[in-house]
Amino acid sequence: MSESSPLPSASRNQNSSAKRITSECTECGACVRSCAFLSTHGSPRTLAERLAHEGPAVRDLAFDCSLCGLCSEICPLDLDPSTMFLDMRRDAASRNEVDLKRYRTILGYENRGNSSLFSHAGLPKGCDTVFFPGCTLTGTRPGVTEDLFGHLQNTIPSLGIVLECCNKPSHDLGRQDHFETMFGELRDMLLAHGVRRVLTACPNCFKVFSTYGNGLKVSTVYEHLAAHGLPATTPLSGEVTIHDPCPMRHVPGAHKALRTLAAKMGLDIHEMKHSRKRTLCCGEGGSVSFRSPELSKNFTERRAREAGDRTVLTSCAGCAHFLGRSMDTAHMLDVVFRPEAVREGKARAVKAPLTYLKRLTLKRRFKAGMPMAMVWERSGKSPLPAKTTPVPVLSWKLFRYTALGLGCLVSLKVFLFS
Repeated sequence: MSESSPLPSASRNQNSSAKRITSECTECGACVRSCAFLSTHGSPRTLAERLAHEGPAVRDLAFDCSLCGLCSEICPLDLDPSTMFLDMRRDAASRNEVDLKRYRTILGYENRGNSSLFSHAGLPKGCDTVFFPGCTLTGTRPGVTEDLFGHLQNTIPSLGIVLECCNKPSHDLGRQDHFETMFGELRDMLLAHGVRRVLTACPNCFKVFSTYGNGLKVSTVYEHLAAHGLPATTPLSGEVTIHDPCPMRHVPGAHKALRTLAAKMGLDIHEMKHSRKRTLCCGEGGSVSFRSPELSKNFTERRAREAGDRTVLTSCAGCAHFLGRSMDTAHMLDVVFRPEAVREGKARAVKAPLTYLKRLTLKRRFKAGMPMAMVWERSGKSPLPAKTTPVPVLSWKLFRYTALGLGCLVSLKVFLFS
């Protein structure tokens, strides 16, 4: 689309948000001092002013922003630079300016989550509440996911299960039409079958459902656990710190729940300088690592400095993975459902490509083990954009044999070199 073409809605949103930043931002420096992206590329006002003359170049820079929202939180004038950068991304996507090949991995991951092979919704009779664990938790911690679901059934007997991708990667990459189509199909299916409440384990899924649910009430499993009790378990001890995922920045109930669960498990909490509504990005936000690994690393390292030598607890499987590269990190659900493994340092997440096998196995267990009044899955995989080469969604048999082969290779390596 040329610069002289009629502006799509994404452009109008971008121009509106940029205009406000241009006219009201005083460049006090509060957000720049707190953000690796802004300290590298300039203040929100500088970027908003450049947009009028260097449109494509500035829209491209917006993909270095983690979209974590800290800049908007700390702005003394209540301006919202984070939304401006998301609008820039959407405008760039609508103009076909985005090189999606660099995001092939994350879009392929999303695509497989939306496929008929991996998606599944099982709703028992009288179901009005579903558990939506998200893609990453089911792959990296399938046993914990299953145990959590069983525990939730103690207080919600007619609980349903939904294994799907919330499509936040496409949302954050500015592919708004694609996102609304894919998420809209899922949301409308749930509403059509009487679902009114969604329990999420993933902060990104919570953000999507709370923003676009349109009739669906959403809360976190952490709040539910804090209110309704934990499974019989062995308490831990020691001092920890808590990383609040940035999608939960404005959800004080989730902040309180994490700390309540940690305390119930016998842990002492030391708060980091940036926590709760002023939390920092772990480095994964906005898919920045696929484009600017050094910026992503900067976010992670800053978190590591604040954590010091304390174990970091978080409710996000993605944050646990990113932060775990630089510090001792534990997922809150591992703490609750696998305390002995956490104590012994053995609560290790499953890694790709075995995560896909675990997701398939978990889907089969849910389908076989639960009497359902309604079962749903996607009719096919969602199309990837033309600029992206898709990774095929493999069959169950091929996944199983591939995983077995990889397991044999790993076992042989351990035998030969141990």
